[in-house]
Amino acid sequence: MHPAGFLRITALSIATRVADPRSNRLAMQQALQAFGTSDILLFPELALSGYTCGELFLQHRLLRECEQQLVALASEVGEQLVVVGLPLAVDSRLYNVAAVLSSGRVLGFVPKTHLPNYGEFYEARWFQPGIDGVPVAPCVQLSGYGEVPFGTDLLFQCGMARVAVEICEDLWVPIPPSSEHAIAGANVLLNLSASNETIAKAGYRKQLVTTQSARCLAAYAYSSSGPTESTTDLVFGGHCMIAENGTMLAESQRIGTGLSIRPEDHADGITSFATADVDLDRLDRDRRAFQTMHQIPDARYRSQSHSRDGYAKPYRSTPFELNTAPSSLIRFVDPHPFVPKSSTELHQRCAEVFEIQCASLAKRIARLPESLPWTIGVSGGLDSTLALLVAVSMCKQLELPTSRIHGLTMPGFGTTRKSQSNAERLMELLGVTSETIDIRSNCFESFVALKHRPFGIDLGGLNPESLQRKLEHLPAHQRNDLVFENVQARMRTMLLMNRGFVLGTGDMSELALGWCTYNADHMSMYNVNCSIPKTLVKFLVQYVAEHLVEPPVRKILIDILNTPITPELLPLSADQQIVQSTEATIGPYELHDFFLYHFVRSGAEPKRILLLADQAQFDRPYTHEEIRTTLIVFLKRFFTSQFKRTCVPDGPKVGSVSLSPRGDWRMPSDAEIDAWLADL
Repeated sequence: MHPAGFLRITALSIATRVADPRSNRLAMQQALQAFGTSDILLFPELALSGYTCGELFLQHRLLRECEQQLVALASEVGEQLVVVGLPLAVDSRLYNVAAVLSSGRVLGFVPKTHLPNYGEFYEARWFQPGIDGVPVAPCVQLSGYGEVPFGTDLLFQCGMARVAVEICEDLWVPIPPSSEHAIAGANVLLNLSASNETIAKAGYRKQLVTTQSARCLAAYAYSSSGPTESTTDLVFGGHCMIAENGTMLAESQRIGTGLSIRPEDHADGITSFATADVDLDRLDRDRRAFQTMHQIPDARYRSQSHSRDGYAKPYRSTPFELNTAPSSLIRFVDPHPFVPKSSTELHQRCAEVFEIQCASLAKRIARLPESLPWTIGVSGGLDSTLALLVAVSMCKQLELPTSRIHGLTMPGFGTTRKSQSNAERLMELLGVTSETIDIRSNCFESFVALKHRPFGIDLGGLNPESLQRKLEHLPAHQRNDLVFENVQARMRTMLLMNRGFVLGTGDMSELALGWCTYNADHMSMYNVNCSIPKTLVKFLVQYVAEHLVEPPVRKILIDILNTPITPELLPLSADQQIVQSTEATIGPYELHDFFLYHFVRSGAEPKRILLLADQAQFDRPYTHEEIRTTLIVFLKRFFTSQFKRTCVPDGPKVGSVSLSPRGDWRMPSDAEIDAWLADL
């Protein structure tokens, strides 16, 4: 298995010859060679015989040939797990089973529990169900082979992988057997199917697979018979899918999506397939975090190893070995996990997030006295712009005057004319009460009171304007003065706090990195941006620009979108240009947001995050060392900044990742980072 906890699964449909087990076995052997790097190979229901054999299922010749070809196929299987369907006679009963093979052995038979006998299906005419999951006997005799475990109570385990099997109709019932398997510990669920194609059936089938993978917090692989199985009244589409916790990772072409039906296109014995690397490490973490799946009162659902009373339905566990050693991942790694790839989905996401922000603010505002003004610092940057747009939209929805919003722009020693102009013009166009306060004089007085020499400059005989001119000629390597920055940031917060209810503007990425001044932009009375990552802030502002405002406002918003990210706390250059770039200082936000998502949402180890980042296609290429260096910056800043997150104001949770100390993220402020850095 992949060292980072990934398991490679291939679900495939072969070029079936109905009632010809030998030919079907040879096609499967070709598939074994073609997918030698897959940990698990999943073939369709009754693939060894063909699903549409009808009365031939009652012929001894077909059943014996299936058993012989199964033993022959098992001898060809190395350290992989191969699952194939066949009819199996047990005493005087016939079962539709999945045979699980590995390392030259038949590890077990899993019978189908639910037999469809409606419409075009007549399975109960030939087969017996695995009623209540109780087999005729715990083991059955396989001709020329010996005893093999038999039942729906089988788990197959290798390392983190715990595999269970169900067959076709089992997924379509109110309580699928896979639900019980998952509660018993299975995190990889396999479905062998022969699901014929009818109009719109594929969409529902896909929904079943993705939903069941989410309900079970598991990987779910599905393999269905292909067009060579088609006969009489039925057409089979070769639909193969692999889903993980509600996300479709891979899906094959099928009948209806351009799957070839020409025999010469299937000379390798394969009609369709889907391959993906499923993330067992993340599934394991999610199962630890979402504990309700373990809170099942009915003892029927407990495996023997998890049962407290010892009389529960016992699941038998059979070990198997893997030795495929894939060199790279077959899996899309989203470089921007907070931002949907599809433009339609992105639009829907932004609309929903913006509405959540507005609704949350409306509730808080409803609790305030009408005479209390709402103040917000508007800098001309992305975060404060988004918070202002939320406040204005909330006012319009509640039919309140936007003049109740008191916007302050507070230029300091690092403020450009462009950002100040955008802030003032935006407030004017949005109809909010605006005020401009130049904070340089107040900050100058604070420097004097603190006996601080900004950047080593003696303030004697200087005033704010002359200090500004001196600062503009500072060499780049001397532009480092934390007191200088903090005084300005806290001055702005003091001016806001002294005027009324302060609406915070800082985003979640800044909070994760501690890129905020304690008791300055770190603090407010309510923060609508607190769980919005920086990579999503831009798209939210863009969404508002494109859909919710008039052209003059749109023009300002687009200009703000094109402004470099900066706190504007360090002096400008002589030509009045920004010299303080946030991303040049701490690294690209697209990397930090990627790290944040996988560290908090997935609980991933640093080495694993690095592996995933190397696989992702970011907006610009990064070397392995650039990613590693930025990841170290992220980890160090994240750990040392928890004291800031421990006392942040209220704000709405909008996604699956939140750093609220009252909800999702309770972390000690003085935790040690050594173990995480050692992993790199």
